[in-house]
Amino acid sequence: MIKNIFEYGDQAILIDFGDEIKKEINQNVIFIFKTLKKIIKENQIKGIENLTPSYNKLVIQFNLNITDSKEVIKLVENLKNEKLETKFNPKKIEIPISYDLEYGIDLQRLSKITNLDIEAIVSMHLNTKFYVYMLGFLPGFPYMGDLSPQLYSKRLETPRVEIKEGSVIIVEQFCAIYPYKSPGGWNIIGRTPLKLFDQKLKQPSLINPGDEVSFKNISKEEFLKIYKKNYES
Repeated sequence: MIKNIFEYGDQAILIDFGDEIKKEINQNVIFIFKTLKKIIKENQIKGIENLTPSYNKLVIQFNLNITDSKEVIKLVENLKNEKLETKFNPKKIEIPISYDLEYGIDLQRLSKITNLDIEAIVSMHLNTKFYVYMLGFLPGFPYMGDLSPQLYSKRLETPRVEIKEGSVIIVEQFCAIYPYKSPGGWNIIGRTPLKLFDQKLKQPSLINPGDEVSFKNISKEEFLKIYKKNYES
């Protein structure tokens, strides 16, 4: 499970689970992430400021005025032989998406690249259950794996200056959603009217590491109705 534990600067520890990007490895990352959060909360352990999971690593940031690397490493060492729960039950989230060409601005180009018609691209995307490996780049930005190999595509040679919030994007084996307007070079296939991140909420991210995401096709009219409710009310 845990391959190595390193000091990561003077106020962080890096837990290494390997080099591959695989669901099985990431599930170990998420399991240790959640287990540590539970232990810290239940035992009121002071000084741990943040836990950040990625594909195959977990970074623990701590306050050097309250604790030190030896204490944090000791905490992690106690979990080194913990076994992943036999039943990994991800939270299942369904995301509405409109593939209208006004939103899926790269669908026609992707159709030429993949030699698939747009209906086939949409069908493959709708029939995929995406595993959320991590959040990054922007608050609430989910990196989701398991995209069909038939839809693999490269980044744009010239990134766009602005991509609208809610844009659903794909590149290589990954799918993601922009929580905010942002520059970017991924291929845009549709848009969701949901808010992915709301800092006013106790749990600000709609989607979190370890979740399973599927998409539900909606019309442009349905998109606008939900969008107005979420962003303009």
